[in-house]
Amino acid sequence: MKQVIANLKDGHIDLIDVPTSRPGSCEVLIQTKATLISSGTERMLIEFGRAGWLDKARQQPDKVRLLLDKIRTDGLLATWDTVRSRIDQPLALGYCQIGRVCEVGAKVMDLALGDRVVSNGPHAEFVRVPRHLCARIPPEVTDDEAVFTIPAAIGLQGIRLVEPTLGESVVVIGLGLIGLLTVQIFLANGCRVLGLDPDPERLALAEVFGAEVGSPDPEGSLAQALEFSSGRGIDAVIIAASTPDSGPMHLAARMCRKRGRIVLVGVTGLELSRSDFYEKELSFRVSCSYGPGRYDPAYEIDGQDYPMGFVRWTAQRNFEAVLGLMATKRLACARLISHRFPLDEVRTAYDRLTSGEPQLGLILEYPCPEIAATATPCTLSTGHAVPHLTPSGDRLAVLGAGNYGRRILIPAFRRAGGHLVRLVSSGGMSAAHIGHKMGFEEVSTDTEAAIRDPGIDVVVIATRHHLHAREVILALQAGKHVFCEKPLCLTLTELESIETAIRARPDRLLMVGFNRRFAPLVREISKRLSGLVGPRHCIVTVNAGRLEPGHWAEDPEIGGGRIVGEACHFIDLIRFLVGAPITRAHGLAGGRGEATLHLGFADGSTGTVHYLTHGHRSFPKERLEVFCAGRVLELDNFCRLRGWGFRAFRTRRLWRQDKGQKTCVATFLETVRQGLPSPIPLEEILEVSRISIELQKTLRPDP
Repeated sequence: MKQVIANLKDGHIDLIDVPTSRPGSCEVLIQTKATLISSGTERMLIEFGRAGWLDKARQQPDKVRLLLDKIRTDGLLATWDTVRSRIDQPLALGYCQIGRVCEVGAKVMDLALGDRVVSNGPHAEFVRVPRHLCARIPPEVTDDEAVFTIPAAIGLQGIRLVEPTLGESVVVIGLGLIGLLTVQIFLANGCRVLGLDPDPERLALAEVFGAEVGSPDPEGSLAQALEFSSGRGIDAVIIAASTPDSGPMHLAARMCRKRGRIVLVGVTGLELSRSDFYEKELSFRVSCSYGPGRYDPAYEIDGQDYPMGFVRWTAQRNFEAVLGLMATKRLACARLISHRFPLDEVRTAYDRLTSGEPQLGLILEYPCPEIAATATPCTLSTGHAVPHLTPSGDRLAVLGAGNYGRRILIPAFRRAGGHLVRLVSSGGMSAAHIGHKMGFEEVSTDTEAAIRDPGIDVVVIATRHHLHAREVILALQAGKHVFCEKPLCLTLTELESIETAIRARPDRLLMVGFNRRFAPLVREISKRLSGLVGPRHCIVTVNAGRLEPGHWAEDPEIGGGRIVGEACHFIDLIRFLVGAPITRAHGLAGGRGEATLHLGFADGSTGTVHYLTHGHRSFPKERLEVFCAGRVLELDNFCRLRGWGFRAFRTRRLWRQDKGQKTCVATFLETVRQGLPSPIPLEEILEVSRISIELQKTLRPDP
């Protein structure tokens, strides 16, 4: 299928081929008929992409501060690699889509094949969206009307926060698409509306809809607002403008009556005047998208609706309310369409969007035959196919194209000479972009087909943690070598099944991406420790940082928790340096996601991992200290190693941070090619995985 993407590095718009993916259990797959280009959000994204590096930094001062901290801890080169990777990735544009249902997930019971629906899907021939972010279109609503449902729902949610009553005087500042739709919904609610915008054509359109209009000039609009409200002051203001200036906020506060309400729907500066708000006891709220449920994984991904008795208006119910207004013709949309473009002319459409010339609704129209029978997982050629005259043993299928996969794993396998055959991702866009860039022969959304492919020798697993065990077992049963990014699995039952699968295929190689043991400075530590007599005592301090509430890595069903998901790295690191089996392990839980882990070894050595989430981000993330036979070694963030008690060694420093990822991958591939023993013994992989899972289970749940 075709999908519109933008590159944030340069703002370039492209129409690319993307493999279509199947819907999840609470999702719907829709064949697109039309989409609406957002004149606000999308223009802002394109202009950000086209800006130079300095202008990008000025627009995101908070990100600049984070980068400076990262430079101090990880070094300039590592930070630059991170920035370049994050900025050079595709961005799916669009969030206003209409079409017909061509497949539904197992838990979707109220939609059927062929239903005409509206969703927040992007500009693509097929979109996969959560059931709760789409709604059936009534037969009385035309396609030209329905395509405006999403911006209208954004305006409606702002109005719900205003809580207007019949006869109130309200002002809408900014008469773009959302502003003009908001004007009409206010009027349908029985309010008197004054619209402010510098564009005379938009003012004229607002007048046609029934509003009084004026210029946003502060003094003129203040006098007009006073007259409009019969000298009482405005009851409520919605700001739908997009500007970095704080002028609209100041204007809204000045024209409000005492205890007036202000709601921000657009984007504006927020340098507020305390006196404006204090003297009048004004209320100010920021509206979040289409309504309750938006950005809530339980609502969007898991399909858990909010009970109507407690949350009357969710995002989906706002969609339905807007469609109801359209069905009764109280929301006019035909006048909001200024241009139409076929999908193949998408670059012309975006040139128009950023031209500075007046426009409102820009519609992309799609070739839309009968409901397609090809809306299934598919594989696309990237044009990079390379003939292999003899079996190489290292033809790769990579599962997952997330941040770590595209930044670290895939480049490492490419650099090590692996034959990149197939890249698989549940969202086809990321697979298509990375597949073309890195030289994969094919991109796909079908995991099982990639694993079963007889032309694949090695399966690299970089998906979310809860998928690892199943994919490892399927790959081993298919006779593939497996490289699994940590963790290997999330439960002891899964670990037992994996052990059964690998022991049934002793000719296959199973390796987990425990890369720290391959870091050059860790190898230096191992070299310095060799020959020393006596137990080794290792202390690892991890300044892991907090995750956003609800992050998937802390979800026990998906991420498994941070001990299984990340601290396993450091258990393996200590296991490697000690070189003896772990005989005892226990942990003490701290705050959210924090823990101290204590390890005891068969030779009397000990290990302690302080996994902390409440430290400052400018402090180095990882520090290792090793005490043995009157000597001490300290590794600081995989950049600098210092030693005490050694005659010929004091310090070694790298030009850039190296956590061993490249060496880990290269060693694995060479082992596959040569048929050598595993770089990490299977018993150690199983031991570290088991200890990590057991420690996660014994720690108290996060508060």
